[in-house]
Amino acid sequence: MAEQSHVEVLRRWEEHGAEWRVVHVSDEAAIVDLCTCYGEPVERLESRDPELISYVRERDFGSAP
Repeated sequence: MAEQSHVEVLRRWEEHGAEWRVVHVSDEAAIVDLCTCYGEPVERLESRDPELISYVRERDFGSAP
């Protein structure tokens, strides 16, 4: 099975009723906390992937989860 992209991970996380929060986003990197449905962080994604940076910016400044 192919490894999921970070964007796919965030989408799947949401589909299962959990939430995520942007800790940091810049042109170079994004840091996102994956949280339980109660808001408790359980995992952290850190990436320099331009697709993730773009997705996080769109969601963070638009319709945040």
